[in-house]
Amino acid sequence: MVGVPERGPLTSDLDVDVCVVGAGLAGLTVARELARRGWSVAVLEAREVAWGASGRNTGFVLPGFACDMDKVVRRVGLDHARALWALSEAGLAYVRTTIRETGMPGVDLVEGGWLKVSKSDEAEDDLATVRLVGQDLGGRIEGWPVERVREVLRSDHYFHAIHVPHAFHIHPLNYALGLAAAVEAAGARIFERTPALSIDATGVRKRIATPSARLRADHVVLAGNVHLGRLLPWVSGTLVPVWTYVMVTRPLGDRLAAAIAFRGAVSDTDLADNHYRIVAGDRLMWSGRATTFERDPQRLVRALKADIAAVFPPLGPVEIESIWSGVLGNPLHRMPQIGELSARVWLASGFGGHGINTTAMAGGVIARAIAEGDDTWRRFVPFELVWAGGTIGRAAAQVHYWWYRFNERSKARQARRREAEYRRSEARTAGPEGDAEQTGDAAARTRTVSGLPGAP
Repeated sequence: MVGVPERGPLTSDLDVDVCVVGAGLAGLTVARELARRGWSVAVLEAREVAWGASGRNTGFVLPGFACDMDKVVRRVGLDHARALWALSEAGLAYVRTTIRETGMPGVDLVEGGWLKVSKSDEAEDDLATVRLVGQDLGGRIEGWPVERVREVLRSDHYFHAIHVPHAFHIHPLNYALGLAAAVEAAGARIFERTPALSIDATGVRKRIATPSARLRADHVVLAGNVHLGRLLPWVSGTLVPVWTYVMVTRPLGDRLAAAIAFRGAVSDTDLADNHYRIVAGDRLMWSGRATTFERDPQRLVRALKADIAAVFPPLGPVEIESIWSGVLGNPLHRMPQIGELSARVWLASGFGGHGINTTAMAGGVIARAIAEGDDTWRRFVPFELVWAGGTIGRAAAQVHYWWYRFNERSKARQARRREAEYRRSEARTAGPEGDAEQTGDAAARTRTVSGLPGAP
């Protein structure tokens, strides 16, 4: 981690144009973009910059949203979805450009792409995604057949994959710290250990109370995610809190290179298990086992190590250097919550599962709305605030995670059995005619997977 300057709390009353509540990635981006336009901005942070999910994620930067784009299309139509996809691409571009323009130290940007690999041989859904994103939405995406996947991820657990070539990964905490420095360089002020206790949003000037001082602002931007609970429980109640667990191994040497030749980011699920990438040359960062109730990360070490061993047996035993957790907020529709709650009170929240590009996107959208009267934020109006069900909703989400994990692993075992049967069938086959008669459904599935668009 790069050096962190001391930032004190707010101790005297202050008047500014904009008050941002929350010094995560969304809040910092809003603050930077407004300060660059000449607005006076104060950022209030209850703890430290990026102490939550903004600094504790795996650092994947890719276009799109946590919600599948086919669901977005069904909800808002193709033209609207195309505009949303373009905004998500702009968020990705903002992160890359900001890192390069500011020369942020320690961010370790790796232009390696992103692979979403399948543990099943059923390719229909991924084929549809490649066509939708590549042809209808104008995105850069390609399909990889099983042979190409296993060239770079040497595991028989994986079949075909979706590849996003312009995705990249970064050190998220160092990016957030670099962004905070850029915020201050632009003229905004960040006050740590300064929780917003209440907001009086009546009138033109909004009044924000903190433990030691009061602040007045023309606009307030709420970028606190699930941590807005005490301040605005009706807003935080629209999010399901999800704790993710991330660990980094000790150096694995040549064993890692023998198992994983892909230098980009990898996800082999839509939800909890698994997301990983290589860091520091020969270490493996691995994330999984998400929960909707907080657990001690140390209690999940054995399960996460078992997940690695199941996917990459040749790695052998791995030792863990560090493990941590972070809590994110998931709206039920899995789309960001971006918009104006009331006159000059703005919300940027709900980035769980796909946060780095969408926080950058949201920051730009809200900054343009405040400074220029731009109404791009209305693109997100269809994704309204919906109560997430409280404790019962969290329990239901946890059960869904367990069911999804069980169902996914069941499908994976079936796929590997079909592949093994296909290979045994090939071995028994004496000639071309027998091959045609005996390969059956497994062979048909192999041809379908190899037919993914973008396959060589």
